[in-house]
Amino acid sequence: MTTATGLVLTAPRSFDRRQFDLPPVGATDGILRIEACGLCGTDHEQYTGHLASRHSFIPGHEVVGIVEEVGTEAANRWGVSAGQRVAVEVFQSCRQCEQCLAGLYRRCESNGLATMIGFTDADQPPGLGGGYATHLYLGPDSMLLAVPDELDPITATLFNPLGAGIRWAVDLPGTKAGDVVAILGPGVRGLCAAAAAKEAGAAFVMMTGLGERDAERLALAPAFGVDLAVDVAETDPNHALRAAIGAKADVVVDVTAKAPAALAQAVALARPGGTIVLAGTRGSAETPGFDPDHIVYKELRILGALGVDITAYRKALDLLVAGRYPFADLPRQVAGFDDLEPLIQILAGDRPGTPPIHGVFAPDSRSSP
Repeated sequence: MTTATGLVLTAPRSFDRRQFDLPPVGATDGILRIEACGLCGTDHEQYTGHLASRHSFIPGHEVVGIVEEVGTEAANRWGVSAGQRVAVEVFQSCRQCEQCLAGLYRRCESNGLATMIGFTDADQPPGLGGGYATHLYLGPDSMLLAVPDELDPITATLFNPLGAGIRWAVDLPGTKAGDVVAILGPGVRGLCAAAAAKEAGAAFVMMTGLGERDAERLALAPAFGVDLAVDVAETDPNHALRAAIGAKADVVVDVTAKAPAALAQAVALARPGGTIVLAGTRGSAETPGFDPDHIVYKELRILGALGVDITAYRKALDLLVAGRYPFADLPRQVAGFDDLEPLIQILAGDRPGTPPIHGVFAPDSRSSP
């Protein structure tokens, strides 16, 4: 095969299916044949223009596929071989600058947001920089993780949200055995954060959602380690947590999106000296009910979280293989090229329908189960 197909976002709510020439592979790069790409909130925010771009690009950043071609230096650098199934890290790393050497490659001096998978200019050859395609170009600064043989490619795309759950709910706040953890937001990242907290030994995990849209997700929450699921449209989460255990949360993880009131809920739920991790963007400067004085009174620690890291991804793949939580059985919708846009429209609220808990693009899929 000498060409690839990609779905290019040329403007908000405007996709163009294009053919791309596959570039020749040299010693330091490679080509991935994409098997699956998970969908997340970033995808529909790109689609609607909420996350603006100055150029056309192929979205999709939760990529799993088969290494189709790889140069000798690249194979050594990445620790992979042709024919191997891998997951692709969203960020790229030069592996040489001060930030990369310190393990903070999300701040790489040669890369960063501009070279993230699913964000690069489709008009700059080779153009294959995102997951909504048959192939992905693997540049020298790519970072890959071997996917265990036990995982199918669809389930393996959860390496990204589960890695996020591990980093946001455990690694960043330092969650330990016996902690009380509150997760705000019952989407796939919220469920992943709950499972991660339980794996870390959390004694009690609460999860919040809002209204009928989140009802199915809250119903699934106990299977992912949640002890108390609360619909904030009907119940004050702070009162619910106190009634259940008579205490507040050691750790609060906010993975909501476009939910300005969640910040006030997080502050109310946290115990004095507790930690709040903000991993979901507000989408607004409004913060209803938020009183910053309570941060002082409670001496709270508030951490912002952008992205994941390779260490959390490895832990995520191990946890998926362990099978202690029903990630493989999550309600999901798999879309091919023809039905991907309608699925994204549902996720964005542009089309009627209930968003699936786990949405996945698969180039070879011809229907949406």
